[in-house]
Amino acid sequence: MATVITPDPRRWWALTALVASMLTLGFDMTILNVALPTMAGDLGASTGEQQWMADAYVVVFAALMLPAGLLGDRFGRRLMLVTGLGIFLAGSVMGALAPDVTWVVAARAVMGVGGALVMPLALSVLPSLFGPDERSKAIGVMSAASALGMPLGPILGGWLLDHFWWGSVFLVNVPMVGIGVAACLFLLPETRDPASPKVDVTATSLTAAGLGALVYAIIEAPTRGWGDPLVAGFLAGAVVLLAGLVLRERRATRPMLDMELLRHRGFLVNALTATLVTFVLAGLLFLLPPYLQAVLGHDSLGTGLRLLPMMAGLMISARGAQPVVARFGPRAVIACGLVMLAFAAFLGSRTTADSVYGFTALWLTVTGLGFGFAVVPAMDGALATLPSDRAGSGSGLLMTLRQVGSAIGIALLGSLLASAYRDRLDVTGLSGRAADTAGESVVAAHLVAERSGTPGLAASANSAYVHGMGVVLLVCGVAALVAALSAAAFLPGNGSAEGGESGSPAMAGPGADARQ
Repeated sequence: MATVITPDPRRWWALTALVASMLTLGFDMTILNVALPTMAGDLGASTGEQQWMADAYVVVFAALMLPAGLLGDRFGRRLMLVTGLGIFLAGSVMGALAPDVTWVVAARAVMGVGGALVMPLALSVLPSLFGPDERSKAIGVMSAASALGMPLGPILGGWLLDHFWWGSVFLVNVPMVGIGVAACLFLLPETRDPASPKVDVTATSLTAAGLGALVYAIIEAPTRGWGDPLVAGFLAGAVVLLAGLVLRERRATRPMLDMELLRHRGFLVNALTATLVTFVLAGLLFLLPPYLQAVLGHDSLGTGLRLLPMMAGLMISARGAQPVVARFGPRAVIACGLVMLAFAAFLGSRTTADSVYGFTALWLTVTGLGFGFAVVPAMDGALATLPSDRAGSGSGLLMTLRQVGSAIGIALLGSLLASAYRDRLDVTGLSGRAADTAGESVVAAHLVAERSGTPGLAASANSAYVHGMGVVLLVCGVAALVAALSAAAFLPGNGSAEGGESGSPAMAGPGADARQ
């Protein structure tokens, strides 16, 4: 077996191609969040519509992650990576030319198709290229690449928004995709697993419909009410569809949703940890730009720059996680990272409308550090459980769980923010239509205040938004603290990330090479 995994001198060059692909997605993630307040003003988008602009990408991404991994296993991971980048490019051009919110949401969905092909396949290639001794370092490099795209995205996006129209934040993906495609074609060897199960169209449809119904219900609930027949109907439909998915996959001979992986403690706890951290980060990236732009009054570029402390903390911890894990073990590092994340959220919940940015920078830095120390060892621990012949489906399942966490984070935390904001907003003296508009978002409230000459409305909107942000951060802190206790109690000991006592040969480390 050792001769099969003799280190390939091209493996680090191949990692460059994967880094270029991940940078493309990393750029897009944070550029859109910085652009949302500007787009809300120009397109008249409510908080719910902004949630859909973010979640349309994530829902499609999550729904197609599993079949994307299987397509890569069967037809070639490099081929599917390049295809995914091409689809992502088409969606980006569509978004740049979109005339209204509906077209932006559609463009984001197309980009989600491309992203679903890129993300899991970039991860599934790693066990084929690197042995267990180098895999952590490779994951750290890819995490750092994603982290690098996150701070560069807001800065570049902020500069574009200050000089051009909001569609320019989509066009920046064009050169990034070009670099990624060239790197994949010239540097990345083709890998595949022809024995992987076929894509289950029915299961894919159940996933997409179930997640879509769930996200729709969560986003609409603050406006319509949780007892509204439409919201209740979509929630019930989501439960039925997702339950049908699980039942179908449990009965399948070669399931697309590999439920067997979830029976192994190492994979399950690490995957849930990574999912929870993604839930928190997605929610924070959604609520921070309006706070920095509307409440603190910074322009788009200034907002991007002021997100740097979180990104810097993330990059530092992503690079430093490997030696710390080697010294103290993954369980201790993951639990401490989650405690840091909880502390940062509780600290951030103390933010007021009069708080100076320095206080925000402090808890953002701690947030980034906690995120990196929790997610890098968790991802490595989960991937370590995957045999090479299930690398595509396993990494697809892992990234599906994370993207589900991201979609629910944006939907649930965004809806909680919207509900708390509307409850605190003082619209006394406004007409019914103006009051409804001001209640849609803090950006809309500022526009109404400017047009109606009521500065008190802007102050009330700022206070209401910060109150809602504090409620969201308290929820994030509690969730991170519960996850830290669970990680400390249930993760395997420091000796192995593979699942510890399971002993299943199917769960052996990814020693076998999947290259054909």
